[in-house]
Amino acid sequence: QVQLVESGGGLVQAGGSLRLSCVASGRIASIVRMGWYRQAPGKQRELVATITTGGMINYVDSVKGRFTISRDNAKNTVDLQMNSLNYEDTAVYYCNAMGTWSREYWGQGTQVTVSS
Repeated sequence: QVQLVESGGGLVQAGGSLRLSCVASGRIASIVRMGWYRQAPGKQRELVATITTGGMINYVDSVKGRFTISRDNAKNTVDLQMNSLNYEDTAVYYCNAMGTWSREYWGQGTQVTVSS
């Protein structure tokens, strides 16, 4: 099992920045990829950004150039720096870890609200 704990959500004005952090514990050695997903009211959960253990990064098009994902393998953390936030970024953000056999783990979620 892998446990994920997020922090860093909150309320920010449009154009502002927030940084989300996630720390993993448990069967860390089984993790091959970590990342962030989000779910806005009335919408499906969507991938925001992922990073593999080897450092390969993927972003959804809507956040490219504004969000930066980073990972510290020694500390078992993955961060999401979010700049130039806009109203459409409002959502609950979930930390995700994918382990062997594509098993997925989720954090409890942290709310990000961008006021226009």
